Amino acid sequence: MAISIAILDCDLLLHGRGHKTLDRFDLDSVPDNFLLTQFGFPRDFILYLVELLREALCRRTQRSRAISPEVQVLAALGFYTSGSFQTSMGDTIGISQASMSRCVSNVTRALVEKAAQFITFNNRDPSSREQSFQEFQRVAGFPGVLGVLDCVQVLLHDRVLSTSSSSGGRNLIPLFLPLQVAIKAPNSEDSSYVNKKGFHSVACQLVCDARGLLLSAETHWPGGLRDTVVLERSGLRKQLQDTEDGWLLGDGRYPIRKWLMTPVDCPESPAEFRYNLAHTETHEIVDRTFRAIQTRFRCLDGTKGYLQYSPERSSSILLACCVLHNASLQSGLDAWTLERTEPLEQPGGLKQRPEDRDTQAEDLRKQLILKHFS
Repeated sequence: MAISIAILDCDLLLHGRGHKTLDRFDLDSVPDNFLLTQFGFPRDFILYLVELLREALCRRTQRSRAISPEVQVLAALGFYTSGSFQTSMGDTIGISQASMSRCVSNVTRALVEKAAQFITFNNRDPSSREQSFQEFQRVAGFPGVLGVLDCVQVLLHDRVLSTSSSSGGRNLIPLFLPLQVAIKAPNSEDSSYVNKKGFHSVACQLVCDARGLLLSAETHWPGGLRDTVVLERSGLRKQLQDTEDGWLLGDGRYPIRKWLMTPVDCPESPAEFRYNLAHTETHEIVDRTFRAIQTRFRCLDGTKGYLQYSPERSSSILLACCVLHNASLQSGLDAWTLERTEPLEQPGGLKQRPEDRDTQAEDLRKQLILKHFS
């Protein structure tokens, strides 16, 4: 088709099959519907991304006939949103595997550099804090919520350590459950990446607000670490441990803290049941948000295959997609337009040692239940 050829021409020179120069590429000549279908975003947002990343992309491509920032952004978006890997998406766009890889690498690094600009947790600003309280309370009546917390597993493809499988537990593709992303296992036998189910994985700790905007995204933790350890070592805990106004909501995998409210393990009173119901309905926002991110950015959808990169690079791609999610939401796109609706895997409860109990936090939760849910 003519539109595809216009894009293909942009890389022909790199293969010696044409005579057009790369600066002739004109994004304005491509129809809106083609951009949305092939690259997952409308023209205005793509143009915004090009300008946002232009300096970084030009800085990394100073060759005289470098691929333009426009083509680099389109190549990366095509990879992120199609669920196709670099070879097949490169064929679709018409650039070589090497060129596609450079484009994805350049755009991913440029987006990661922008992470602090788009993913921020400004809990110390009174006006932002009050707005968060109001938005979350409208969801299910849970007061004082600054954000909802979850830790998702990014699966590594080719190491299955469980011996319960009929094929001996080697070279299997695991079942892909919600809130998991498949990536290539590390070459080294690093036990820190082996999670409790026997898969190599990377853990990603996320916090979002009531609109699905990510407030925190730490995508680099080895999957062998428990969620509680990830939280304990994270920058998020350091930021929130002295917070006295408001709290995060976390599921039963986390210990209760003054800044982290968890469900009541064995609710007995009607007030405790109402508290747990409001907690569940509110906490589900972070699960919905990540499902929507997986659906929009099909490279993260394990049913399509796995990211063929190291844990470090896969973590960067995941963080880049988180930046794009926030940037698109701030640009007016709906966070949950493409949300999937698979049932969630129910988390197991935390087996807490007596010495790890926080009695002050438990008393705070009792007061919260008495005041707002009785």
